[in-house]
Parts: sequence; C-alpha cells; structure tokens
Amino acid sequence: MITAFVHGFVLAFGLILPLGPQNAFVFSQGAAQPRWLRAIPVVVTAALCDTLLILLAVLGVSVVVLAIPWFRSVLLIAGIVFLTVVGWLTWRSDGADDDQAEEASRWPVGRQVMFAVSISLLNPHAILDTIGVIGTSSLSYTGPARAAFAAACVLNSWLWFFGLMTAGRLVGHFEGVKKWLNRASAVVMWLSAIYLLFSLLGG
Repeated sequence: MITAFVHGFVLAFGLILPLGPQNAFVFSQGAAQPRWLRAIPVVVTAALCDTLLILLAVLGVSVVVLAIPWFRSVLLIAGIVFLTVVGWLTWRSDGADDDQAEEASRWPVGRQVMFAVSISLLNPHAILDTIGVIGTSSLSYTGPARAAFAAACVLNSWLWFFGLMTAGRLVGHFEGVKKWLNRASAVVMWLSAIYLLFSLLGG
C-alpha cells in the first residue's frame, strides 16, 4: 500500500507540475488578491475539481471515456475555443492603467469559483491526463492499495495548489508583477490551445 501511495503522489506531481492554465490562474489570483484568505476559494475549487476528476478516473470512468472515439475530438475543440477566448480576455484585463488592471484582477468570490471550475473541468489536457494516465495507472492496484493511490493523487493536488497560491502571494507585492502575470497567463492559455490543436490534427 505504501508503494501505491508513493506511486500516486509522484505520478500526480509530474502531471500537475507544468505551467498550464489552471496553475497560472491559481498563481495569479494568489498574487492579485489583497488578502491571503481572499484567494482561498479559487484554491479549494481547483483542488476539488482535481479531486473529482481523479476519483472518476480511478473508479473506472476512464475506461468508458476512452472507448468513445468522438468524445476526445469534441473535448479538444471545446478546449481550443475556450482557452483562446479566455486568453484574450485575460490579456485585455490589463486595462488602460495599473489601477484598473489591479481592480480587474481582484475578482469577487463567485467569479473566482466559476472561473476556477471552468478552467479545471473544461481543460481537455488535464482531463485526458487524469483519465488516461492516472485512471490507467490505478488499474495496477485493487482494494486498499488503489484507495491509497487515489488518496496520494488527491493530497498532491491540494498541497500543490495551496503552495502555488502562497508563491503568488510572495511575489505579487513587487511592482509591475501583476500586470505581467496576466500577460503570462494569457500566453500560457494560447500555447495550451495551440498544443490542443496539434493534438486534434494529429489524431
């Protein structure tokens, strides 16, 4: 069971480490929010969404999804459109001056949560990684060992998002950082959309 736990934790860390749209958003909200507690909703939402995807993958939904050929294409097309549009809006959120940009980045709780849900559950790359990698890897274990594997993946997500938000808080106080975080987030989203486009065209 210890082996399964370590396997799950290391595997999940490898999948979550690259700077994708979800990570960029959590980091930027950690930097933008005026208080640490104001960034908690987006962290909890992102972690809960990851938890949901991990549990669905481990419980066997991955087998069903991978058996439907057209589902992957629909998922990729939706993700390309979503990331392109959101990237544009994020880039433009810089506004005409620093005060407007700062105010735009300090989203209310409801908007934080809704965007965190969309960027987590409508991210085809994350879904396919979770279903294809974590779901498939979990088939190596049964009973308590599989539960330990899933628990390790979930724990990794929660620790990672809280750490990412804290890192955002530490660097977000430097002048000009928030402006460039928005732009960096937009670029990451566009690069992710391009990656998905190549994945779609490559079959």
